[in-house]
Amino acid sequence: MVGAPGALLVIISGPSGVGKDTIIAALAARPRDPDYHYVVTCTTRAPRPGEIPGVSYRFLTPEAFHALRDTGELLEANKVHGHWYGTPRREVARALADGYDVILKIDVQGARVVKSRVPDALLVFIVPPSLEALFQRLRSRATENADELELRQRNAAIELARQGDYDRVVVNETGEIERTAAEIEAIIEQEKRRNSDRRMRIT
Repeated sequence: MVGAPGALLVIISGPSGVGKDTIIAALAARPRDPDYHYVVTCTTRAPRPGEIPGVSYRFLTPEAFHALRDTGELLEANKVHGHWYGTPRREVARALADGYDVILKIDVQGARVVKSRVPDALLVFIVPPSLEALFQRLRSRATENADELELRQRNAAIELARQGDYDRVVVNETGEIERTAAEIEAIIEQEKRRNSDRRMRIT
């Protein structure tokens, strides 16, 4: 599968609680022609308050998820924090072929798999200003029980140690979502100018 010339696949990762969803919402609100295509990830976890099925995530039963994985419909699939997450292959391929820059939010395990299958993808890692700031964000959102919170805090340190695997690292300072979104957009535009005729190949 080959994308249109210049269409870019952008992978955004970072530890739980760093603000990835809020940053992506800020990116989506910024005027751009054409808009980015935002891939909707599949997951087996239950929706959180305020999440919209088919918009926030595709919420699937474990059986439905594994059926997609086993038939090759997922570009990557990984178990994170006790739940399965996966990226629909056809959605990514179709958007790239149509000339869209594709934004994909995935964990560090999935990013490694996607990079192996789309070597020219741009990997952006979001970090908090400090570990304590990250843990405070996790506690304040109150969406996990004590065991889940402990797991996410433990995994955050592991994930932060992988930021060297990424092309660019962006600090999401507290209260600076718009600045973070603008920085990511500038990184994307810089990468597109650097190689305007490149075509993403999905193996």
